[in-house]
Amino acid sequence: MFEPQGTGLFLLLMVVFAGLLVWVAVAKQVVFRVLAACLAFLPAMVFGVAAVNKFYDYYQTWGGMISDLTGGGNAIPKYPAGGADSSKQFDKDIGKVTSSAEEAEVGYLFQTTITGGHITRDVYVYLPPQYFQKQYAHYRFPAIELLHGSPGDPEAWVAVMGIIPTFLNLLEAHPGDAAVLVMPDTDGGLQYGLQCLNNPGGIQDMTFVDKDVPYFIARLARVQPPGRAWGLAGYSEGGYCTANIALQDPNAYGAAGVMSGYFAPIASQVPEHNKPGGTPETVNVFAGHPALLLKNSPQRYIRQLPISAVLPNFWLAAGGTDRSDVTAAVLFRGLLLTRVPNVPLRIIPGGGHQASVWRAALGPMLDWMTPQLAANAARADANLARAAAKRAAAERAAKEKKKAHPVRPGK
Repeated sequence: MFEPQGTGLFLLLMVVFAGLLVWVAVAKQVVFRVLAACLAFLPAMVFGVAAVNKFYDYYQTWGGMISDLTGGGNAIPKYPAGGADSSKQFDKDIGKVTSSAEEAEVGYLFQTTITGGHITRDVYVYLPPQYFQKQYAHYRFPAIELLHGSPGDPEAWVAVMGIIPTFLNLLEAHPGDAAVLVMPDTDGGLQYGLQCLNNPGGIQDMTFVDKDVPYFIARLARVQPPGRAWGLAGYSEGGYCTANIALQDPNAYGAAGVMSGYFAPIASQVPEHNKPGGTPETVNVFAGHPALLLKNSPQRYIRQLPISAVLPNFWLAAGGTDRSDVTAAVLFRGLLLTRVPNVPLRIIPGGGHQASVWRAALGPMLDWMTPQLAANAARADANLARAAAKRAAAERAAKEKKKAHPVRPGK
């Protein structure tokens, strides 16, 4: 009742505000009238913030809000930035700090730091319960890279989107569809909005998201290398990132989920002088670069791709009351259908450009994406097994030939 979106909170703020106004009216001394008037601004301000939060349906609990806004990720176990030199070493390291029985039920969330180019950022990684179960001990999992909106950070996937319970509900019915979830920081701070773009002469954010993060995780954990067994998904700014990256690097992903995304870049909030931590400034990073602007506008760039181009499978969602989001999704879906046979589009009734829409879309999106990635992972492992068997057969044949025709030493 008194949570950030609870009716009780709004009623309490109204009562406090009314009480202070009464104090202003009845106080005889000017100093108390001024004090009451000043104090009245507090519940009014909180009411406004709470109203905005309720409109976007973002924070539903005080714990989620505090965790997200105060860097609650500090409580999440952190794996050393250097990482391990192999997945076997990583599994040994993780085994020292986890209880295999517990993690085999609920999985394990940790964070690590990835450096690529001049970018160093925290990345959240969730290992599903199957990662700790014996029957999956030699299985290389598919992976899904999840991209947050702006302002936002990886913590939003946990505290706001509720990704872990949503994923566990799915895995309870379909354990074979397990995947490792990878949640990178795509902006480097709540004050920025980089849109996962490679800024000419500036921060190469797309390279970090599309190359550095997947290849680091593929070296670290038991996951498939970037390719058809990797998925990409995001909401709002992360939805734009997903569409843009999936079209520009289609061989790196098998499926892409876009929730309330847009399909042409908007102004970015970048650090001054492109130095992480600098004062944010709003710029059009492609000003004077028309070719780059076209390439980074999915709704235009897709028209430049050959009809025969092999693209990731796409899944789209938008809130039914946000006309611009729905229109953008419908138009982009039409363009995609000229290249791929089927593009699901889910319209969430009664929702706009807000977290409730993305939470409602998250489960169906994962339900659509994970079977494909699992099938692609199984296919990749089967191909590797056949290649290994072929090499082994060739080596045996060579040994047999050597035995049958030994090389005699010269006289």
